[in-house]
Amino acid sequence: MIDYPRCDRDGWRRWMPSWKLVSGLCIGFFGTMVAAAGIAYAMVGVPVVAETATAQNNVYYWADGSQMVATGGERNRQSVNLAQIPLAMRNAVISQENKTFYSDSGIDPKGIARAVFNMAKGGDTQGGSTITQQYVKNAMLNDQSQTISRKVKEIFVSIKVGAEEPKDKILEGYLNSAYYGRGAYGIQAAARAYFNVDAVDLNPGQCAFLSAMLKGATYYDPAGATSIDPAATPKANSERAHRQMQDTLDKMVEYEHLSQEDRAKYTELPKVENPRSNSQLGGQIGYLVDLAKASVIKTGKVTQKQLEQGGYSITTTFEKKKVEELEAAVKKVYKKNIDPEKRPETDTHVQFGGASVDPQTGAIKAIYGGQDATKHFTNNADVTGAQVGSTFKPFVLAAAMKWGVRDPEGGEIQPQDERTVISPKSLYSGKNNLKINNYDGTIWENEEGKQWRQENDGKESIGDPPDYKIDLREAMRLSVNSAFVQLGMDVGLDQVKEAAVDAGLLEGSLAGSGYPSFSIGVSDPSAIRMAGSYATFAESGKQREPYSVTKVTNKDGTVYTHTVKTKQAFTAKVADNVTDVLKTVVEDGTGTNAQLPGREVAGKTGTTDGNRSAWFVGYTPQLSTAVSMFRYPDDETIKNRTFLEMYGTGGEKKIHGASFPSIIWQDYMEDALKGTKPEKFPKPEPIGEVINDTPPPSPSPSPSETEKEEETSPSPSPSPSESETSPSPSPSNTCGVFELNCEDGDNSGTENAGNENGGSGSSPSVSPSPSGTGEEDDSRGNQNGGSGFIAGQDG
Repeated sequence: MIDYPRCDRDGWRRWMPSWKLVSGLCIGFFGTMVAAAGIAYAMVGVPVVAETATAQNNVYYWADGSQMVATGGERNRQSVNLAQIPLAMRNAVISQENKTFYSDSGIDPKGIARAVFNMAKGGDTQGGSTITQQYVKNAMLNDQSQTISRKVKEIFVSIKVGAEEPKDKILEGYLNSAYYGRGAYGIQAAARAYFNVDAVDLNPGQCAFLSAMLKGATYYDPAGATSIDPAATPKANSERAHRQMQDTLDKMVEYEHLSQEDRAKYTELPKVENPRSNSQLGGQIGYLVDLAKASVIKTGKVTQKQLEQGGYSITTTFEKKKVEELEAAVKKVYKKNIDPEKRPETDTHVQFGGASVDPQTGAIKAIYGGQDATKHFTNNADVTGAQVGSTFKPFVLAAAMKWGVRDPEGGEIQPQDERTVISPKSLYSGKNNLKINNYDGTIWENEEGKQWRQENDGKESIGDPPDYKIDLREAMRLSVNSAFVQLGMDVGLDQVKEAAVDAGLLEGSLAGSGYPSFSIGVSDPSAIRMAGSYATFAESGKQREPYSVTKVTNKDGTVYTHTVKTKQAFTAKVADNVTDVLKTVVEDGTGTNAQLPGREVAGKTGTTDGNRSAWFVGYTPQLSTAVSMFRYPDDETIKNRTFLEMYGTGGEKKIHGASFPSIIWQDYMEDALKGTKPEKFPKPEPIGEVINDTPPPSPSPSPSETEKEEETSPSPSPSPSESETSPSPSPSNTCGVFELNCEDGDNSGTENAGNENGGSGSSPSVSPSPSGTGEEDDSRGNQNGGSGFIAGQDG
């Protein structure tokens, strides 16, 4: 038997370090850390704001490489002494952002920990921070990288600034270095940009307003910025700024920085200046620059602050000649027909918008944003809130050719193999005051059990009595509302919405998809998006996002290069058949004013509720262009601004897409395509089946049905015909009422040749939250009420 030596029960202790060693290591470690922190503290310097005070120009180029404009450095930061900054401004910022400013150490440990933790997870480095930290961050503009090392450096600088600098000097530096939007760094530049006064002359209301701009002018500047985010409409921004301003004033009272008596003087937003002051941005240039700026920011390669600092060369897609030609076409119609002095009741506040897109790339070749970017700062090529009316009908037809109509015997949700793809020869009723059914033949009713009767323009039935059947090509040619409203119900409004989004419209711009009127254009996409979506049909179903910037460079090289991405939104068979039907509209329908001799043209007219907007959108194989017209007051002092009717505008009884918009379109396109070889659209393959070629039996209505048929729901200020036909509003309709039927082509009309159809009813206006995704309406881009001074694109 082998006698193994017995292990010493205390032998394991030999391998454990002694308490002396452990304590020594701990002391050494912490000592090293303290020494490192001390070295880091000693090495960082207190920032000097003046060293980052000068902004450089950004240079914008036309598509051919020639210089368009150099802009961005015209409003350099101008520092002022603390004595020149109103006490109200200082207190507004302290009350809202850092009420313990004068007593804290200058850093927010919890906010720092949160920021580092978020960054470690790959998220944003933003965290709660003190005025001292924000001042340090603003002063370190030469290093805005989102890295842990930069954040650590910022912390040490903040600690040093908090320990060594007087609080008043820190506050002065912060207010002189902060970005307030509109290219304004510092309180003096901001006071000039928003109110055209010196900082010392700001009143408490203006100070509270400017403190709101520090939260991000994209979402608080009343001018809006829908090009960066469709949620940033002028209306939504004004509401946000007002709430924030009032909250700041309340806190100033709470912290005894302002008397209740003085606070009561500032219950409304102060009047702000036009956001453009640079004369170089006059005419169309300001709108072009706004689109390009928004596009650059949305690439994610350059932040708004970095772009405002300048030093970038930006090559755009805009062709100078086409921009000038589109502007000339609008001015020609305006000068000849619009006379506010002669017809002040009908010709004031007339606006036009337009955009031209290359179908093969998505490049935005030209826009018309308004009469002058330094006087009218809403970009009319971007999201304006103007509904598109019957220019939406091609998406209904595309959905019917892609998905098909549902089997009346099947369930509400049906796969494609249970549906019937339709031919343009399919028959639908063109009857005026048509009772709209669900896909299964039951009568459509709203939440209150009220039915819908769809009117046509001029209250005219189209087709042969008694059932007034016409085929869909004819219904598109004459823009018959009743036919397309029923077709949309048969296909399914979800499929119609999908087709519009697939073509290139932004989902956020689509409204009223729970109502039959959705099919006749209650939505309000931008001119850029409408041109881009029709370009999808021009390219046999290939969809490409509209864009306005091809390349961005700075002193370090190329920062961004655009890559054209293509997706097949529709089969060539579907898209080419839609084009073939839209050719009929121009050849012998409501769009005859848009004919281009020797060229094939496809397009659609549109007129909307109360004759408040009119459109023509059309294309050749080489170019797709949208033109809009509406009346909307520029004056920000007018409360409850709204789109105005255009009955009598320009001396016309009523404005249709077939009138001034199509005339502008034709004049511009003729010049824009001059020198290019005419091309033909692809010949479409036969598609679908002919449906409804035999009339279904007509059951006699029961007494209860007859009673329902007569029920009504009036609109806010209804005409007799509207009050007899409009269903009541949806609970989600923030406008209060859907005017689902039209009078004389409002949101319903068809037009005979030369007379455009109507569009639709008022759509809900729902503003997404500021965190919503942006869109450029280089394109919106929504926003219902105008786009911002940094107009957007691709939206």
